[in-house]
Amino acid sequence: MRNQLVSSVEHSEHLDMMYMAAGGSISKRRISLQQVGEVSFRAYCHLRKSKRTFTIDNVLALVPVHKKERMVI
Repeated sequence: MRNQLVSSVEHSEHLDMMYMAAGGSISKRRISLQQVGEVSFRAYCHLRKSKRTFTIDNVLALVPVHKKERMVI
């Protein structure tokens, strides 16, 4: 999981994340990674519209966001 986070920082990718909070609640968030540490990472959370710190062990799933462009003729 940490390797995927580091790669996403290097490529400036946005990610959709399933995250389990300390209380056990699960949320889906779109994040923009800023910094990855050994046990946690900093990211801008588009759901909360603020910078947040997340624990890597609480991440349930990560999926890169791919935007498709349509060509207009």
